[in-house]
Amino acid sequence: MKKMMMICLFLLGISAVSFAQGGGRQRMSPEDRAKALKESLKLTDDQTTKVTAIFQAQAKSMDSLRNAGGDMRSQMRPMMQATNEKVKSILTPEQAAAWQKEMDERRARMQNGGGQ
Repeated sequence: MKKMMMICLFLLGISAVSFAQGGGRQRMSPEDRAKALKESLKLTDDQTTKVTAIFQAQAKSMDSLRNAGGDMRSQMRPMMQATNEKVKSILTPEQAAAWQKEMDERRARMQNGGGQ
């Protein structure tokens, strides 16, 4: 009986550590994404409002794609590219360059199996 209890506690501990390392990670809300951009790119309040609206529209479109099923990947890529273009049009050239650098770094991390 003690062995069974120890095995259960061990498995519980492993699952807790796994969850703490990002296994239970949730998507950022459009507002959180805009807030993160505001902090990293020093957006104005007007820019932040516009970016939030763009991210909210994208979230609604992605939710409808998820609910519809089918091949989401091929449909999401153009949607994400369009969103990125809309955001870039709001940014100053310096902000756009910094944002592109962030996106390139994130893409490199994802390709290396990171994501954290």
